[in-house]
Amino acid sequence: MAEKEILEENIKEYLKEAKKAKKNLAYNSTVTLLFKALAVLVDLFILKKEGFIPSNHSERFRLLESKHQLLYKILDKDFPVYQRSYRLKLTKKHVEVFENDFKTVAKFTGIKLD
Repeated sequence: MAEKEILEENIKEYLKEAKKAKKNLAYNSTVTLLFKALAVLVDLFILKKEGFIPSNHSERFRLLESKHQLLYKILDKDFPVYQRSYRLKLTKKHVEVFENDFKTVAKFTGIKLD
């Protein structure tokens, strides 16, 4: 399976599992899965635009900050919440923000997942 297809399948899996977690009111898990889906969506965009997949969060953030400010701002805002999900109890409001951010990034990148 090619890198593009792997990323697409991973996004779909994370979104599917996030939906289940949200239904079960497991908001920390939902946010974690949504952030992973968001990060992989951005990686897919980077693969299409730059020809490679960032190897870690730092590389992803550096590239976005220099070339794709909107995506950088969204991930930079969401990343600390994702990190805090290990220590705090997140809420439905956090989930809604991440869902909206995912939709914004999907629209901006033009990436459609069937």
